[in-house]
Amino acid sequence: MTKKPVTIKEIAKEAGVSIATVSMIFNNKDKSISQATREKVLEIAKEKDYIPNSMARSLVTRQSRTLGLVLPDIVNPFFPEIARGAEDKARQARYSIIICNTDDNLEQEDKYIDILTEKMVDGIIFAHSADRKDIARESRKYRMPIVLIDRDYAMPNVMGKVLIDNQKASCKGVNYLLEKGYKKIAYIAGSMNTQTAKDRLDGYKNALAQNKITYDNHYVKIGEYKSQWGMEATRQLLEENIPFDAIFCGNDLIAIGAMKALKEASLRVPEDVGIMGFDDIYVASMVEPELTTIKQPIYEMGYRAAEILIDGIENKEQPRNKSSEGRKIILDTELIVRKSS
Repeated sequence: MTKKPVTIKEIAKEAGVSIATVSMIFNNKDKSISQATREKVLEIAKEKDYIPNSMARSLVTRQSRTLGLVLPDIVNPFFPEIARGAEDKARQARYSIIICNTDDNLEQEDKYIDILTEKMVDGIIFAHSADRKDIARESRKYRMPIVLIDRDYAMPNVMGKVLIDNQKASCKGVNYLLEKGYKKIAYIAGSMNTQTAKDRLDGYKNALAQNKITYDNHYVKIGEYKSQWGMEATRQLLEENIPFDAIFCGNDLIAIGAMKALKEASLRVPEDVGIMGFDDIYVASMVEPELTTIKQPIYEMGYRAAEILIDGIENKEQPRNKSSEGRKIILDTELIVRKSS
């Protein structure tokens, strides 16, 4: 026989308190309730295996204590580290997180947004797909507060943004390669449909201009943030006889793919070609040679995004319209010098 679930009324009766008191304790609104009463209620709930009805509670409180985390590529080690930071902050605040991997696909992203809306999440941490362009459509679609992470974008209901200065970071990286004596630096980029990628390309151009080097479009390959693309783009540079002596890469996965293609071509890193990545994912220090890269504070990005979202929800802040940036945090990056350059 299935055991009948215990109710708040039964817990209140055994604890000798009102149903309202039990409800306040379960909803973390118990500042006016004594510690002894709180502990007594929670102990009874534990003994009776009380499981709260989160759906019913959300209908009453208009809060599900659940956040959505929409990411474009969970296979890329960059994004699980963001998820870890967001989950840690959510757990501390007694929120749960639903993680949605879109594979950088707009249709899949839209489906997940619908699912998160149906589940009445309190807000979404959002790294949008590279194909997202329809702001008018979004103004109808998103009814919950949004915190943008990694990829900047003009859209409604934005409560905050957690980003880095991609242009400044890539300019620093290319300048480092030039200071090391590399003069013909190719750039393998991801999709140019995100502001992140555009800013990194601008940083590359700025560094060349600062050193009075003419920008040459033949040195730039645009594709995906994946190691396979790094291999393919490097092979293209070699087949086209582009005289490069270093490659700056849009992320670490591209850089790892580039190093593999160079090794296949019997070229040594860094003696023949210097390589620099971007992100400092955990495998960057494990490849051979270890990868020089631009370090993003990945865990902190996730943590701070969840922090902004939860603070806004708890304090009942209103999301901003598409012309406002909300709380915008620009985190610092760091040049990590290893053996690939």
